[in-house]
Amino acid sequence: MRTSRLLLAAAVIVSLPAFAGAAPSAPEGVKVVRDIVYAKYGDRDVMLDLYLPEKIDKKPIACIVVIHGGGWRSGNKERFARFAADLAEHGYAAACIGYRLLPEVTFPAPIVDCKAAVRWVRANAEKYSIDPDRIGAIGGSAGAHLVAMLGTSHQVAELEGDGGQPGVSSRIHAVVALATPADLTRYGQRIGMAKKMIQLTSPITHVDDQSAPILLIHSDDDPVVPYQMSVDLKAKYEAKGVRAELVTIERGGHAFWNSQKWFPDTMTRAKKFFDEVLGDPTGTNSPSD
Repeated sequence: MRTSRLLLAAAVIVSLPAFAGAAPSAPEGVKVVRDIVYAKYGDRDVMLDLYLPEKIDKKPIACIVVIHGGGWRSGNKERFARFAADLAEHGYAAACIGYRLLPEVTFPAPIVDCKAAVRWVRANAEKYSIDPDRIGAIGGSAGAHLVAMLGTSHQVAELEGDGGQPGVSSRIHAVVALATPADLTRYGQRIGMAKKMIQLTSPITHVDDQSAPILLIHSDDDPVVPYQMSVDLKAKYEAKGVRAELVTIERGGHAFWNSQKWFPDTMTRAKKFFDEVLGDPTGTNSPSD
């Protein structure tokens, strides 16, 4: 019996990365342009995969930047490929990005890379029939921190970096953040970040009336990123008069989106939010104010 339980546990552990991280075959009606270099630092290339609907009913279409988690230390652009494929199947372009990880770099480099990815999308919008005025972002855990930073810090020059497309805006217009580390105090102290850097790289620091509307999805029993962080971030948004929603997952743990139980519901909510804020990919709805 004990051996059976161990084998079952091992099977679950082995199968989880395949669900969350392995690049799936593109679903019917979706094409993928892989390994696009969006930023360079000397000889170091940073790449994304661009998922596109093969048939675009109305051009140009909105684009969603998809950012993986992994504690800023692990993962790659394939980890959230399923998110990108699902969004492209719905009618969006989806830029599924990699970024430089710790300890290769230190903060704010991961944020700098994500901003470079947005600039690449905007600079190449015409080539791929993307609307540069309808860019959103979705991410989980560390990726949620990064998309929240994209949504709140477009006005912070010291976070822009020089990875590519200088002079192009890194602003985005909608955020879906799953289990968001909104305040890096507890994490930054563990890796030796200075207080000033912790403040600079915490999304809750930068919320103002120009922040992008945000949908927060968080489990109430998250053992890694306290649920209260999303509660606090939502309150900060509301105090500035900006749209913020919080969906509570009951007893979903941390990376609930890796579960077959929660992934479909997560994506349904995300696409509904993006449709409302950015406009339906079919062009039947107008973006909300």
